[in-house]
Amino acid sequence: MLKQERRKQIMNLLEKEGRIVATTLSQTLNVSEDTIRRDLREMDALGLLQRVHGGALPRSTSAVDYKERKRELMDVKHSLAVAALPLIKDGQVLLMDGSTTNIQLVKAFPKNLKVTVITNSPLITVALAEHDFVEVVSLGGTFRKESMVTVGQSVVDTLKQIRADLCFLGVYAIDPKIGMSIPLLEEMHIKSQMIKSASEVAAIVTAKKLNTSSTYTFSSANSLDWLITEEHVNETVLNAYREIGIEVITNK
Repeated sequence: MLKQERRKQIMNLLEKEGRIVATTLSQTLNVSEDTIRRDLREMDALGLLQRVHGGALPRSTSAVDYKERKRELMDVKHSLAVAALPLIKDGQVLLMDGSTTNIQLVKAFPKNLKVTVITNSPLITVALAEHDFVEVVSLGGTFRKESMVTVGQSVVDTLKQIRADLCFLGVYAIDPKIGMSIPLLEEMHIKSQMIKSASEVAAIVTAKKLNTSSTYTFSSANSLDWLITEEHVNETVLNAYREIGIEVITNK
């Protein structure tokens, strides 16, 4: 079998199954495991998939730059944000990073909500300016223009001194086995510490981010208490998250 034919079959199987295992793939395609591993390594370098231990996952196709992300699936993100609102109670201290879903969430806050929001997102700070009963704590640091968030050791150090009730975490890619990952090293450190600094963690995740992976893994998937996602996602996919202790909420 020619390399290009083999790679086409690999991509077809990845799309169909959602993940591929090198040992199984070598038997299916009747080639050595070394050949499969070399294929996966080269395909990873080309950005066709994300190689992980023992096989590969789909690579997340989500945009990294904020200007692109804010145009993606905004109606869906608003719907998911509304589905997440019941998790928030008066008096809570909330940690929020600068995901576009989190911006939709704060825009959906009731005007009489009384909470404290701690965030590294200037956009979330501005969005909450007209909420009279929301106290906003802005985490200073180096402003990353592409993501519209502050990053750096000063942000991490401040987060270490905080104990929030609930963290709403932006997720670039998530897989029940591999965990949550992101292509940006600086933001990886922020997200990792936000999880450690909160009693409970929720993530609003569009369907296309499920069962995908990226470069830097910052936490296991079961760090989440709640996963809020789209109602059309296959139950088999959702059950894999439920089985590791995550409560799944959909935008019904």
